[in-house]
Amino acid sequence: MRITGGMWRSRRLKGPRRGMAVRPTPDAMRERAFAVLGDTVEDARVLDLFAGTGAVGLEALSRGADSVVFVERDRAVARILRENLESLNEDLGTILVRAAAPVVLDLARRGQVFDLVWADPPFDRWRLGLEVLEKAANAEILEPTATLCLECPADAKLPHAIGGCRLNRDLTGSASRVAIYRSHGSDF
Repeated sequence: MRITGGMWRSRRLKGPRRGMAVRPTPDAMRERAFAVLGDTVEDARVLDLFAGTGAVGLEALSRGADSVVFVERDRAVARILRENLESLNEDLGTILVRAAAPVVLDLARRGQVFDLVWADPPFDRWRLGLEVLEKAANAEILEPTATLCLECPADAKLPHAIGGCRLNRDLTGSASRVAIYRSHGSDF
């Protein structure tokens, strides 16, 4: 597992240990998604839900994101995420070891807003990722030009819109896909 672009391009990351129920976003899929996201990542405030080992949020930081809030409820996996973040000597990331849905509401109460929200739940619970993205849209933690990304199984039946954001791109691989939703007032 490695960072695919930006200032830390080709930097290796620690992956999950054998037996951990974590499925990191494959390098090739992450690279495709960030190629589509392009300049929207620069200076973005990113919310990485179901963050796992942090590959997506670290990729965003490498490509110029301003900050990332990583949300991972599994303590052992969050330790690997912390090691990956510390290996880059960066203090641009905050790790919250909690379930994703309640964190979204807490962030809203604190008045935090994000430009990019990525949800990568366990594939057998991909609909939970959809629900949390909907909560994020309804909790008013999104900038008007925000982007929502959902990683899910390739055969998942996805809606054409989530909370005011419409499906803009659908990147499908052999086993997974990344659906990219954009607010109605923004374009790539």
